[in-house]
Parts: sequence; structure tokens; C-alpha cells
Amino acid sequence: MRVLLAEYTRFHDPALAAEGEAMLRVLAGSFRRCGHEVTTLEKGDFAAELERLAPSADAGLVIAPDHLMADFTQILEGHTHNLGCGSMVAAVCANKRLTGKILSRQGIDTPAEVTSGRKVVKPITGCGAVGVRITEDPPGRDEMGQELLEGDHLSVSLLGPHVIGEACLYYDPGPPLVLALNRQDVRIEGGRFSYHGGETPADHPRREEILEVAKKTVKVLGCQGYVGVDLVCADRITVVDVNPRITTSLIGIAAVMEEEIAELLDHGSQGRLPPQVHLKGRVRFSKNGEVTSL
Repeated sequence: MRVLLAEYTRFHDPALAAEGEAMLRVLAGSFRRCGHEVTTLEKGDFAAELERLAPSADAGLVIAPDHLMADFTQILEGHTHNLGCGSMVAAVCANKRLTGKILSRQGIDTPAEVTSGRKVVKPITGCGAVGVRITEDPPGRDEMGQELLEGDHLSVSLLGPHVIGEACLYYDPGPPLVLALNRQDVRIEGGRFSYHGGETPADHPRREEILEVAKKTVKVLGCQGYVGVDLVCADRITVVDVNPRITTSLIGIAAVMEEEIAELLDHGSQGRLPPQVHLKGRVRFSKNGEVTSL
């Protein structure tokens, strides 16, 4: 199978390029080990290159900041089989305000939106911790304010089943597949949040509750393919972000998971997810792709 891995940040977003390069390296290695031919995008207009290369691929995957995922995924979907989340769901998840409203209606705890006092201000369509800060100032244009939460910063990495594949060939009503619970290394310096990687797999006394919240989140939003659900856990288990794309946690997960992520993505896109994966060991991973055994 010829697989197109369309990673955006390497040539188009220097601030996130190291993370993008690391995720691409993990994915490309896995697909090659599984016997697939891998094509990647080089410099140039990203959308134009995607239009040019996607028709000759048997399947593809877009890796890009949240606010760009929907448009680029739609291009991919027009030419080949998408191994990731659908463009419509990607558009919904990119809007943090809309995502929060949808989840809240289904009984999933999300941060309350606030406009005054000390609060977290973040871009409505931001990526990761970029632009996220603690302040008493009002949110700017295209930003929103949320209550400040104290607790453990965690994420759950999952694979959502492709309920309907191309031409309705595949169907799978099963639950999302949990890959790992991860502890995030999120730091607050000068009131600004920054992400530095994390540890996986993480243990937590409320692990099963956290996983159930994450699985419900994926099902409510209809996420397919790889998805990361970010949470803050204290008295409440609160979903703070949903990323319907490959996330940096994959760097650590791939180092301890016996299964190949390429095979899981391929089989999941055909409605054939296994009941579980097998993790051996525990690692710390940086956003630049460094992995250290713990």
C-alpha cells in the first residue's frame, strides 16, 4: 500500500516543527516496518502538494495544527482513503467553544466559560498550549476565557472506529480503542502555559473513570482514527481539549506498544480495531522526540 503522510509544520510552522518532525518519523517508520511505501510532502504550497500527491496514494493521513486539519483533510478525502478523523469532525473539534458546548450537553464536564476575574485565556481555534495564559485581562478577538482549574494534567490517546468507510464498505459499532493514559508535562511560567512532553503509560487512582470520560468524548464527537483527549483531574474530571489528529504522545506510546501504530490505523479505518493494545515499560518523552526509559 502506498501511504501519504502529509505533515504540515516541518516547512510551514517553525514553532511546532520539531514536534511535527518527531511524529512523522514515528509514523513513517511504523508504516515502512509494516511493508508499506511512504510518501511525504516537501517544501512548497501545502494544499497544492496535497492535491498533487493524494491521487496516487492508496491511503493518507494529515498531521497539522487543529485549525488547519479540516480543510487539508477535505482535500485528502477527495482523492484517497483517509486513515484519520473526518474533515467535518475535525472542524468541530478545532472550535474549542463549540466542542465544549457539545460535550456539556452530553454530561461531560468541561471548563466553564468566564469573562472576568483571574482565568485561562486561550485561542478559540488554537493548537496545544500556544497562546494559552492566565490573566485578568479580557479575552481578545478570537479568544475565550475559561475557569482556572487545578489538578493533574493528563491525556488519553485513543483510536476511534471508522463507522462508515469509503463507499460504505466498512462498519464497526464498537467502542474506541484506548492506547494509553499519559501524564502531560505542562508548565506555567510568567502566567503562560507551555507543553514539554510527558510520560506514558501513566498510572492514576481514577484511571478507569478517566478512560470512560475519554471514550465517551470520542463517541459523542464521532472522532475517527487517532485522537487525543486532554483532561485535568482533581475533584472533577474535566475535558479541556480534544485533538482529532496524531499528537505528541504517540512518540512515547510507540516506544512501549507492542502493536504497530500503522497497522492499527489501517485496520481501524476498516472497522477492525482489536479489543486492546499491549504496553511494555514506561517512558518519558519530549516534544522534540527524545524518549527515555523510566
